[in-house]
Amino acid sequence: MWLKIDEAARRLAACGIESARLDAELLMAAAAGVTREAAVTGSIELSPATLDNFESMIARREKREPIAYIVGHKEFYSLDFEISPAVLIPRPETEFVVAAALEFIAGAPDARVLDIGTGSGAIAIAIAVNAARARVTAVDISADAIAVASRNARRHRVEDRVTFRRGDCFEILDGGPALGSFDVIVSNPPYLDDAEIAALEPEMRGYEPRIALSAGAGGLGVIRRIAAGAPRHLASDGELIVEVGEGQAAAVAKLVEEAGLRVVCVINDLAGHPRVVRARSSRA
Repeated sequence: MWLKIDEAARRLAACGIESARLDAELLMAAAAGVTREAAVTGSIELSPATLDNFESMIARREKREPIAYIVGHKEFYSLDFEISPAVLIPRPETEFVVAAALEFIAGAPDARVLDIGTGSGAIAIAIAVNAARARVTAVDISADAIAVASRNARRHRVEDRVTFRRGDCFEILDGGPALGSFDVIVSNPPYLDDAEIAALEPEMRGYEPRIALSAGAGGLGVIRRIAAGAPRHLASDGELIVEVGEGQAAAVAKLVEEAGLRVVCVINDLAGHPRVVRARSSRA
C-alpha cells in the first residue's frame, strides 16, 4: 500500500504537482472506495481492480486533470456535489457568497433567490439546504451544467425548491415565463480577462470550462450585464451578491452603483482579498 502511494506521489511530484502526496492518498482512497484515513493507514486490501483503477487515476492526474473531475465530486459548504468537466469546480471563496445570502435570508425566510451561472448548482443548493423556506431559481447557459445541477438538487433533496432554467444572465434561452423579481440575486460569474487564461495553472486552463472562466477583455463583461439587469429584477429591498476577481472589487462596486444599486459592503476572502460585492436596491 505505502509503496504504491509513495511511487504515485513521486510520479505526480515529477509533473510539478505540489500536493503530490495528498493527491496520491486521495486517489487511492477513491480507487478503493474508502476514506482517505483508511487508505493512508494501510488497513485495506488492494484488489487487482483497485490497483488498475488507481493507476488510471494517477495517469490522468499526471496530465494535470483536476482531482475533482477524476473522482467526480467535490465538497462545498459541507455538502458533497457531483462534478464533471461541464461545470466549474466549486472553491472555498465562493462560500462567502452563500454565507452573505443566508445572512440576508435570515431576515426574510421566504426569500426568492436567483442564482446566475449556477454551474454545478453549488450556490443555489447550499442556500436551499440551509434556508428551508427559500425558493431558488438557478440559470446557466449550458444544458450540460443544468443536468449536473439538477442531479445535485435531487441528491440533496431540494429539487422541490430549486428550479433550473437554461439562460444567459437574465435572458431565458428556452422560452417560458419571465424571471420576475427576486429578494436576492447571487452569482459567481466568469470574471477572468482573456489574457489571464494563459497564465492559469494547467488544471484550470486545460480542463475547466472556458465559458465559466473568461469574461472577455477586462474580465468585467458578464458582471457588467448582471449589474445592469439586477435593478429590474430585484425587489424593493433586495440584494445583489456577486463574487469578483482579485483587484476587481472597486470597479464592480462602481458598476453596480452606476446601475442604480447601493453598495452595502465588500467582503474579503480568507486570504484577505476583496472577493464579494454586496449591493442593495436603491428603492429600499
